[in-house]
Amino acid sequence: MDEVRWRDVCAVDDIEPEDLREIEDGGKVYVVYRTPSGFFASSGLCTHEGVRLADGVVLGEIIECPRHQGHFHIPSGEARRAPARRSLRTYPTKVAQGRVYIGLPISVD
Repeated sequence: MDEVRWRDVCAVDDIEPEDLREIEDGGKVYVVYRTPSGFFASSGLCTHEGVRLADGVVLGEIIECPRHQGHFHIPSGEARRAPARRSLRTYPTKVAQGRVYIGLPISVD
């Protein structure tokens, strides 16, 4: 696994079950989800037309894009329903001392 830097997103209780939180970092958009099986993170834009997934709906372990209702499997990022065909990039998460963190890649300039 590539090296990551851990970005503090929010308190655990700030994300309701089957909900999400959008963050921006370095000009990129990410989403952290709270599913029945835990916290997960992915890129925050639909791979079909670049719509913000934060405006979508979490259905168990699926995020539904708000524009054309494409589905992605949250833990794997896999595209599950058209028109989405390309999977989302996923990122590691961790919970420590009641806070949720996303592991973002360390860019080498």
